[in-house]
Amino acid sequence: MPLSEHEQKLLEQLEKQLHEDDPKFANSMGSDPGRSWSTRHVVIGVLCALAGVFLLLVGVTLQNIFVGVLGFVVMGGGVYFATMRSSRGRPGSKAGTGKAGKPRNSFMSSLEDRWDERRRGES
Repeated sequence: MPLSEHEQKLLEQLEKQLHEDDPKFANSMGSDPGRSWSTRHVVIGVLCALAGVFLLLVGVTLQNIFVGVLGFVVMGGGVYFATMRSSRGRPGSKAGTGKAGKPRNSFMSSLEDRWDERRRGES
């Protein structure tokens, strides 16, 4: 079910406020259009992880610790490579540059005020 216009505006305001309050957290949790999943990375990573599992099993079968550890390292590297995101955004672009003169919690204050007004209207 799609969001209404009002809900979309509220969501955008929440995102802006989050970027203003804590840009580091917002960038780590949000979906940045400049960073996307690369199909190439996923495919190569999965293939490396499978090769690592194979090497690990060969090492266990041959009772060779070096081959088993090498397989584990290759498997871990493959998983890491598969979960990496490629950056295709503009270099030097910064997210979360806030307005200097605006109070930090004005949006939350307005939401709290509206909530209080609703509660008073229900009684």
